[in-house]
Amino acid sequence: MGFHLSSEQEAVRDVVREFGENEIRPVAREHDEEREYPHDLVEEAARYDLVAPTIPEEYGGAGMDLLTASVVTEELWRADPGIGSAIGSRGFGTTMIREFGDEWMKEEWLPRVAAGDAATCSCISEPAHGSDVAGIETTAEREGDEWVLNGDKMWITNGTIADVAVVMAKTSPGERHRGITAFLVETERDGFRPTKIDNKLGIRASDLAEIVLDDVRVPEDHVIGTVDQGFYQLMAFFAGGRVSVAAQAVGAAQGALDAAVEYAEQREQGGQKISEYQAISHKIAEMATDVEAARSLTYRAASVVDEGGDDQLAAKFASMAKLFASERAVEVADEGIQVHGGAGFVTDHPAERFYRDARITKIYEGTSEIQKNIISDRIF
Repeated sequence: MGFHLSSEQEAVRDVVREFGENEIRPVAREHDEEREYPHDLVEEAARYDLVAPTIPEEYGGAGMDLLTASVVTEELWRADPGIGSAIGSRGFGTTMIREFGDEWMKEEWLPRVAAGDAATCSCISEPAHGSDVAGIETTAEREGDEWVLNGDKMWITNGTIADVAVVMAKTSPGERHRGITAFLVETERDGFRPTKIDNKLGIRASDLAEIVLDDVRVPEDHVIGTVDQGFYQLMAFFAGGRVSVAAQAVGAAQGALDAAVEYAEQREQGGQKISEYQAISHKIAEMATDVEAARSLTYRAASVVDEGGDDQLAAKFASMAKLFASERAVEVADEGIQVHGGAGFVTDHPAERFYRDARITKIYEGTSEIQKNIISDRIF
């Protein structure tokens, strides 16, 4: 089954591709080496509606469906995964606010995120609990008309730059997944303490942190959705999140392929371009085939999620897309270094950066092993 983009989606792709080539690529290496968050590029991307593009138009967003947003994600990561991650992650947490938050939450935060004026983070993972969301140990206890949050969150994207956080905490500690609640927490509140994680393998231009919650007090109306139902609320978004990671992987793979093709056309050996050697041309042919297969499955998964109606089917295709695209991205990036030879092992060329950056897509939003569990559960 083929998935053809509409003329509007093609137009979006053209805009993002031009933005990537003109604004992102020229500074990508610098931001990676300096581990510098691209604040100026985020502001510029917001002018093109590329920040949190699924936020509805009524709240200042572009109102894109998942397929169109996946095109945006792919092109940003194709230009550079680190900067692409920084731009694409600004709205982490907005889906929970949009779908389950009170109207005041939406009106206060969604327009600011879409405009590039605010960032959100989603505090789920903990030092001892990554894939096991139901096992989180952060607690929220009610005291009068407030909730008091205590715990330690780990691997939090936007942790040191976010203005507001969506925090998952146990409100009924003995109940595992049945006792988790989502809270809206402004990061300026007393006891909210982020520490930057700066020794990352890849996507170094994005922000990552550990966050300690030490008696953080929030009003009762900062519950997002229903008390003890946060886990189920979260599960409603995992399919979309995994499709987004698949799109990231496709973008990284395409970027690695682009770099390999460009180098093969420039590098000469034995009096001819290395692209003219069958060993190289076949390698690139296989890379291109993997990228296209990953893109097709990712678009299919996005379309299934957009159609709605069958959560099990959406979960299966989303996990298939994330699993396949992330695995292929790492393989394609690895082959990209091989095409470059020794030149691929140094920072003079982007090949090594795509190789480092692609690796994260096999880990977050559920590891490859978790995706296999999800897929098999929906087969047997």
